Amino acid sequence: MIDLKSLTPDILNENFSFLESWEDKYRYLIELGEALPPFDINMRTSQNRVDGCMSQVWMMHKKSTENRHLFFMDSDAHIVRGLQAILWIHINNKTTQEIMACDLNSIFDRLDLGSHISGTRRNGFAAMIERIKKEILL
Repeated sequence: MIDLKSLTPDILNENFSFLESWEDKYRYLIELGEALPPFDINMRTSQNRVDGCMSQVWMMHKKSTENRHLFFMDSDAHIVRGLQAILWIHINNKTTQEIMACDLNSIFDRLDLGSHISGTRRNGFAAMIERIKKEILL
């Protein structure tokens, strides 16, 4: 089982670069999604639902006492959960400044996902990024 807390964006990029086939990359993406922290079924509310995604996507945000952002994410689609895990690696337990300094929109290009993930999933990814920005700036 993958430990998301031990993965940094650089290690994630490196791991993706070692995988040669897209079948292996999809498998890794699904494994990342399976490693997301548990999302309580009771948190699957309309308030936590991310608009703009074709799949069912939920995201909940809390701010720690140390002013760090904690994110909880879930989806009914395996690939989308993997995309959420990629975002989680970049943003979880980070300050507002650290998250805003991260170019989340370039993740697709850095991991070469753009040509292999459907346009609807790409739009959903963008919707999740917008939701993250909205949440941290509240």
